[in-house]
Amino acid sequence: MTVPFLDLKNQYSSIQSEIAGAITRVLDSGQFILGPEVKRFEERFARAHHATDAIATNNGTSALHLALWALGVKSGDEVILPVNTFIATAEAIVLCGAKPVFVDCDEYYNIDVEQVERRISQRTKAIIPVHLYGQPARMDALRHIAGRYQIALVEDAAQAHLATFDGESVGASSRAACFSFYPGKNLGAYGEGGAVITNDPDLAKQMRLLRDHGSETKYQHIVAGHNYRLEALQAAILNVKLEYLESWTRLRRNHAARYRELLHGCPNIHLPKEHSLATSVYHLYVVQADHRDRLQEHLTAAGIGTGLHYPVPLHLQPCFASLGYKEGAFPRAETSVKRLLSLPMFPELTDEQIQFVAESILNFYNPND
Repeated sequence: MTVPFLDLKNQYSSIQSEIAGAITRVLDSGQFILGPEVKRFEERFARAHHATDAIATNNGTSALHLALWALGVKSGDEVILPVNTFIATAEAIVLCGAKPVFVDCDEYYNIDVEQVERRISQRTKAIIPVHLYGQPARMDALRHIAGRYQIALVEDAAQAHLATFDGESVGASSRAACFSFYPGKNLGAYGEGGAVITNDPDLAKQMRLLRDHGSETKYQHIVAGHNYRLEALQAAILNVKLEYLESWTRLRRNHAARYRELLHGCPNIHLPKEHSLATSVYHLYVVQADHRDRLQEHLTAAGIGTGLHYPVPLHLQPCFASLGYKEGAFPRAETSVKRLLSLPMFPELTDEQIQFVAESILNFYNPND
């Protein structure tokens, strides 16, 4: 049996006729940038997250930069973020001319709220919690800290479409939440895409302005902006897939529960924890494993796809050497990345495939059973 890490072809085959219709509709309209398809998607995506506005962008990195830019983050400012995330979170800060200030992760692999307050300075302009692997960070505590110091809270929700914390959708407790629609995401385009949601109408207006060259009327530019516009073809595809997102999310949660059932009790595997107030959407199912590299080789040989997310913490990346962090600065993140392994996780995964993955893992650790 072969179990891919991700199977986008399988998903596409199930909605192929709807995708074809959506693409044809855009081609027939002749409107390829922004336009009615993008507007429709923005309205529907905002509604799905109980937000008043969604501003669609050409990718998730742009969404992060746009939110910080619109909030006035600039040179000389500092922005706090977790050290264990994809580089785009930090890149958005650097693009504003600001300085990334890293914080270690907690037992849920999200930003350690106990450390956040200690990193706040007079230059701190924002905090970016990353809802890593699809589980929301501690938004209750972060909202309290941000409010006390009058700091903007901007969520990196690139992996957390439809996730909730304490019954609230991601984005409800912050100035803005930023999403990615990279093809492998829970809601993925067939190319690049992103969005920012907010309940602040003034911020939404500023982000729309900056997204489209600082223009509200063609050839009239109020400010110098950027070209962060979403293509209509991608919006049309996302409009089709958005109909299925809720059911796909339930399947991901069911798969996670099945992995938990089958691997529970194995002393060599540390299963992901779900915070009691969080509803994870399991963009990734990530375990800590003894002899991780050998296990990965074993699974690869068995025809099982796996992944490593993200093997080098940001403070050890060459591009951030000038910040002066040394190895050992963030022990939890540094220790975990040597043990983390992402198992196959996508809605179309079958129970037979999950059982095969679990059995292969157990056989690696107990070959004689």
